[in-house]
Amino acid sequence: MERIECWRAVTPEARSWHMRIRHRVFVEEQRVIPLTDVDDWDADPETIHVVAGRGSEVIGTVRLYRTDQAGRWKGDRLAVLPGYRAGIVGIKLVRFAVSTAAEAGGDVMDAFVQLQNVVFFERIGWEHNGPPVPYYGLLHQPMIFRLAEARRLVEADIPVDAHLRLPAARDEPSALLVTMS
Repeated sequence: MERIECWRAVTPEARSWHMRIRHRVFVEEQRVIPLTDVDDWDADPETIHVVAGRGSEVIGTVRLYRTDQAGRWKGDRLAVLPGYRAGIVGIKLVRFAVSTAAEAGGDVMDAFVQLQNVVFFERIGWEHNGPPVPYYGLLHQPMIFRLAEARRLVEADIPVDAHLRLPAARDEPSALLVTMS
């Protein structure tokens, strides 16, 4: 079995893979974002884009960015290709993101987590941070991770049943997109 590695997507090729995976998951498969999921954070040079790969194949991505100068970060756009969601790719990406923010002096990382993924995040140390809220037509759980607890993941720390459970592909766009039409 090949190892899953994560790295910052700084080359044009890696950035291209990062954007293609996000587009495939959020626009084509989940249909929660119309046309493109690109936003102002993608143009910000301080935003960190991360990809995960197995061998030469890129199979997942996440991005993170500082939201204030007081040590608060946000992780978002976690996307793993369908054939790899039942493995450790999501955990590796999230752990890389929190470790990176912690190393940069961050105190806290926030995320909006799709409800079916809440247990996944709880198992890797995230906590609820308020009630679920609608986000792009899907309920998301605000969650928080205290970066002082961040450490690099070792294989023995990976829960056996830790699966990323993204929603199935949709036949219709999200309710938010319908109301925007």
